[in-house]
Amino acid sequence: MGKSAPVAVWGLLATSVVGVSFAGAILQHVDEIPALMRASWRLQITVIMLLPFALLQYKSMDKTLRLRIVEKRTILIIVGSGIALAAHFGSWVTSLDHTTLAHSLLFVTSHPLILIIGIGLWIRKPHKLEIMGALFGLAGVAITLLDVSSDSNVTLFGDLLAFVGAVTVIGYIVAGRILREWMPVFVYALPVTAIAAISLIPISLMMEENVSAFGWISSDLLYWFVLLAFLSGIVGHTGLNACLRWLSPLTISVSVTFEPILGAFIGWLFFDSGIPGMWTWIGGPLLIGGIILVIMGGDQIKFDSSEE
Repeated sequence: MGKSAPVAVWGLLATSVVGVSFAGAILQHVDEIPALMRASWRLQITVIMLLPFALLQYKSMDKTLRLRIVEKRTILIIVGSGIALAAHFGSWVTSLDHTTLAHSLLFVTSHPLILIIGIGLWIRKPHKLEIMGALFGLAGVAITLLDVSSDSNVTLFGDLLAFVGAVTVIGYIVAGRILREWMPVFVYALPVTAIAAISLIPISLMMEENVSAFGWISSDLLYWFVLLAFLSGIVGHTGLNACLRWLSPLTISVSVTFEPILGAFIGWLFFDSGIPGMWTWIGGPLLIGGIILVIMGGDQIKFDSSEE
């Protein structure tokens, strides 16, 4: 699949990964807006950008598929996915205010490790690469956490919030795998993103001060939120979905694991977010390597199953 991909597709993949990697740095940069409302604003603007694409895809769907969208099961999955996405963004964006950018990105991208532990406990025996990856990843986590005692910008609370973001995004991923078998990507993403954006508003109003549900419209920071939604949402996630036409899910998944490295570099280069601590330099690569092994092991399981 990947061997026959046009050269331009690899350029699109690289651009998409870079686009996704800008999210953490920009969200941390606009920290004068409280975290939960910051997350909601990001999602609200993304909804506006997704709308025309979703309408075009919906118009091209046949009547049978349109009817499936309003089935009770589909609606429940979409709502559940939206709530999971809200929890993911809420906890992750909050973590950016309590730990370093590198730590936040490392822990929020650790969801493959969480998935494989759950799979190993309840679904199937893990592949040897998955077991090795989980061990490497957990060792990387343990080493990276040593920065808590040596870097005043790193906190266990912030790292835990980022980890919660990794746990909650699993619901969004699982729901997407179920519905994306037949539902176009923008038709799926629009209601899920809208539910997530709306869900965060009342929580922010209750927990945060000096917030406005739609304050981004008149905010001096509007430029940053539009740039964020465009780079991360349209260029990043939409680009990655487009690459799936030519590249395997394994290639896409492994490429995205470089987000913590790129994101930390972007934060340092453009926003003076600081250089990661010593233990992050040691534990981070172990964590990323473990995630890659888990992804490769899962792909090998699928390959072995298809050969039977």
